[in-house]
Amino acid sequence: MVLFCVQRRHLARTVRIALVVGVLLTAINQGDVLLGGHPTTATWIRCGLNFLVPFLVSNAGLASGRR
Repeated sequence: MVLFCVQRRHLARTVRIALVVGVLLTAINQGDVLLGGHPTTATWIRCGLNFLVPFLVSNAGLASGRR
């Protein structure tokens, strides 16, 4: 299943989804902290998760549609 998800055509789609959703979630959830200039390590971890979670969810959807 992992080999299916890491195929170039699938990665192109899931990475694109993660980038769009990640930017939106980061702007909504952490935008004030980032623009205020006082991000902490926890803020950066949350920002990373804003990109990781949609990537994992889009891959899970891709894999479940293959069954």
